[in-house]
Amino acid sequence: MDNKVFYRELECGIAAIQNGESLDAETDCYDLSLLPTDTMKEEFRRYLLHRGKNVSLRTVKADKTCYKQLCQAIQRSRKKPHSFTDWNEKEWIKLLHIWMLGNGTAFFYEKKTVYGTITKVQARLIRYVMCILRFLQPQDQRPEKEKDIWRLENLGIVINDNPIYKTETLNFTGISQEGIREEFKQAVYQHLKFEKLGTVKREMTSMRQFSAYLREKAKDIKSCSEIDRALLEDYLIHRATDGSSGRSNSDNILKLRNVLETIGKICGYSNLERLFISTDIPSEIQPEFKTYSENELKRLNAHITKLDVQLTRCMVIHQMLGTRISDTLTLRRDCLSNRNGLDIIRIVQVKTSTYEKPISAELAALIRKSIEYSEQRHGESEYIFVDAKDSSRPLQYTTIKHKVLGLIQKEGLTDDEGKPFRFGSHMFRRSYGVKLTELHLDDWTIAKLLGHKSLSAVKHYRKMSNQLLADETRRAREAQTRILLAHLEGWGDEYEQIRQDD
Repeated sequence: MDNKVFYRELECGIAAIQNGESLDAETDCYDLSLLPTDTMKEEFRRYLLHRGKNVSLRTVKADKTCYKQLCQAIQRSRKKPHSFTDWNEKEWIKLLHIWMLGNGTAFFYEKKTVYGTITKVQARLIRYVMCILRFLQPQDQRPEKEKDIWRLENLGIVINDNPIYKTETLNFTGISQEGIREEFKQAVYQHLKFEKLGTVKREMTSMRQFSAYLREKAKDIKSCSEIDRALLEDYLIHRATDGSSGRSNSDNILKLRNVLETIGKICGYSNLERLFISTDIPSEIQPEFKTYSENELKRLNAHITKLDVQLTRCMVIHQMLGTRISDTLTLRRDCLSNRNGLDIIRIVQVKTSTYEKPISAELAALIRKSIEYSEQRHGESEYIFVDAKDSSRPLQYTTIKHKVLGLIQKEGLTDDEGKPFRFGSHMFRRSYGVKLTELHLDDWTIAKLLGHKSLSAVKHYRKMSNQLLADETRRAREAQTRILLAHLEGWGDEYEQIRQDD
């Protein structure tokens, strides 16, 4: 067996050569002779070929440092493994920790996220080795529904997901009670057939939180058949007093109720049928309805132009359309039409229904430019804004969010209060709605332009229009003053001071 794996053998290396990058025939490789056994060499060769399919050549080159450190740690061990799978993760981490202590390498390092927070991240060497071990684990041959981590593509059912969020798996390992975990799987499988994936994911969050509470406060509970009203009331009190903001508490309890009622029906647990009463659901706390000011939009847009050209177009189109971010990112290449000289756009709303509205010639030209860009780089993709890693999918929300937040941090952008900008994609839609109210459009027209089915949401945009409120108040006061002065005419000198004050 050849003890070297050359970069030119990997898919990422082949792609790099095709793009004009030159590779040294002798040194640009991984030396497998650093591993102690032929079995480990073959295992690592398989991992490296897999790795080369999923990352860039630059990443493969950066991984080489971790590979050499891993080999050094193995060579210094008295008892060497015959295979990567001989040891479990804890044994490998123990080996790496010993080597890292001897070489002054930290187990964790601090990293500043795009949200501006500082988090502790496990050392790259440990994360690298964990990737190798997980790749080499024998494939689980059980039916997908019996596993603790489901691959959605293997369930054999149609998943109603939001295309701007890529979800490949559902992980049930956070539910520590085995009986509850198996009962919950049955409920989730049923819900996936009829509910949106985002709803199911929130149900999983609520169940993980409930499981964590049981693990701490009610260790004897192993099945949902053991849950009674007293236990539920204790949990509701805990949720109401645990110090959290409470903004999502109402939805959390609703999702828990939905799940437990489904489990009760599937498993025949009568104790779950009337477990909840109407007063258990806390009142929903309405979030503060914020919008961008004119100055904030100007500052933000002045820097958005520094992004990749297609991302810039995406953000500008998003603001000009006033759509939800999911509707902007899923615009189809055939969304434009022309009727009676007007440019019309068709918007397929992910959350609700499809609607059409007229747009300006300038906006239509910008959208056509985006379509042309997409066709040149991604061919016959369904969407205008395309995920670079998978042209069958739209641009992912996390991609554009991280790009914009990274720009905000780099440029030190602040809002009107001097605080760092947050990426509120929905605030652009609110700003659009507020502008419509300032144009004195009627509620029905505003609802139509925003894609709302009813008029109920329009009141929020009218409340937010401080400029409109100030203008209308000033005009009303001026009108009242004119009426008052007209009535004062001829009433004598004692009212002259009022006329002068005006």
